[in-house]
Amino acid sequence: MRTRLFFLAMSALAACGAAKAAPLALHCPASSSYDLTVQPDRLVFDRAGPVPMRVVMGRGTLVTDGAQVRLNAEDQDRVALFDRDLRALLPRVRQVARHGVDIAVRALHDEAGRLSLASATREQLDQRLAVDADALRQRIDTSQSTHDWQGDAAQQLGNRFMADLSPIVAGDLGQQALQAAMAGDLDTAARLRDQATDLAATLQPRIERRLQALQPQVDALCPSIERLAELQQGLRDAQGRPLHLLDAAGR
Repeated sequence: MRTRLFFLAMSALAACGAAKAAPLALHCPASSSYDLTVQPDRLVFDRAGPVPMRVVMGRGTLVTDGAQVRLNAEDQDRVALFDRDLRALLPRVRQVARHGVDIAVRALHDEAGRLSLASATREQLDQRLAVDADALRQRIDTSQSTHDWQGDAAQQLGNRFMADLSPIVAGDLGQQALQAAMAGDLDTAARLRDQATDLAATLQPRIERRLQALQPQVDALCPSIERLAELQQGLRDAQGRPLHLLDAAGR
């Protein structure tokens, strides 16, 4: 079964291209087999299976697979609080994601600073990095559904940084290496080629290590997520089956 934490699919670990070897994890832990779409008047949870495959919450009402669920006053309050608390959590998740982008950008700047790049290359690098980072922040800010981050989408966004930046750096170092070799400085030429090779092989792990700074912020989300798990307790679908929109440890 697929597992997704509510909107953590767009957090920094994915947004910065660390999805394959994410350095961060919720220590709660908590997960969901549902995708979530946040609309102005309702929350929509959907999955391929098992039933219920579609759960809609909004304004104290609950609909599962198209059937209205009869709620008592307590359950109406639970649904309303779940809606309110989940919506309150999303800006905090976005803040973590944006912070992750900032960390990645700073890391790339620092890595570029370690190299003997021409000033024109540094300027080109900064411009490309700013464009990509702004596009990613905008996507984080406007996304209203985990469907936006399914499959390889998040990884592709992270890889876009590398796809845009690596050729700029490699081209500069390669040109310098060629000039050094033509001048007879083979040691410098070899060192520059090694720098280019090292950048391609080790940049991603170094960025992931920098992202470890986000771990306290990720962990700080846990109380709110555990509260959501508590609020769903007792809620059932139209057939009387317990709802498991969110699975948290020990619940």
